[in-house]
Amino acid sequence: MKAPVALSGSGVYDGSEIHESVLTLLNLSKQSIDYQCAAPNKEQYHVVNHTNGEEMDAKRNILVESARIARGDIKDLATISMQDYDALVIPGGFGAAKNFTTWAFDGPNGTILEEIKSTIKEAVELDKPILAMCMAPVVVAKALEGSTVSATLTVGTSQEPTPYEIEAIGEGMESIGAKAEMVSVANVVVDVEHKIVTTPCYMMEASIGEIDEGISNAITELKKLL
Repeated sequence: MKAPVALSGSGVYDGSEIHESVLTLLNLSKQSIDYQCAAPNKEQYHVVNHTNGEEMDAKRNILVESARIARGDIKDLATISMQDYDALVIPGGFGAAKNFTTWAFDGPNGTILEEIKSTIKEAVELDKPILAMCMAPVVVAKALEGSTVSATLTVGTSQEPTPYEIEAIGEGMESIGAKAEMVSVANVVVDVEHKIVTTPCYMMEASIGEIDEGISNAITELKKLL
């Protein structure tokens, strides 16, 4: 079993969430699922100083930044064919809403990068399972917008501490054809019909241990679908 792990940069505010990404690679390995990191060879939307959250006057490449997480073993997402893999995995971070899509700025009316859209659609068409974490479910929703697939997804719950507008994000996903479900940080939503697994991760206020538990549970469910 092998899965591409689609990364959107390196760092929560302008790329892939690093804790989520590393814990994903660790838990895939523990579940004996091989992985290949991949990222689009594009310039990221902007660069954020992670000490203060302010935008920097700099430019960075998504593939080059993602290679930091992958320890250099990374492929251009445009060269990935889901025919060569058994599942697709997408960690979260604001890169999902800035580099993969423009959800952070335009909500559900935004655009989606063609490389990630085609990879997600190919996985669905080939009946290959998908795991999306944190903010990445909005990427899945955008990729499947206008299709016959109405996926059940989660980005967390508004009933527990969260720094984000969970209800609004859920409503946004539903406005483009998905179904939103609310669950706690370590819980998982499994859309068995469409083979899509989602879990909230850092969309909720949580410790790294809770994030690890949620990712571990999600990868267990992904393996069941495999």
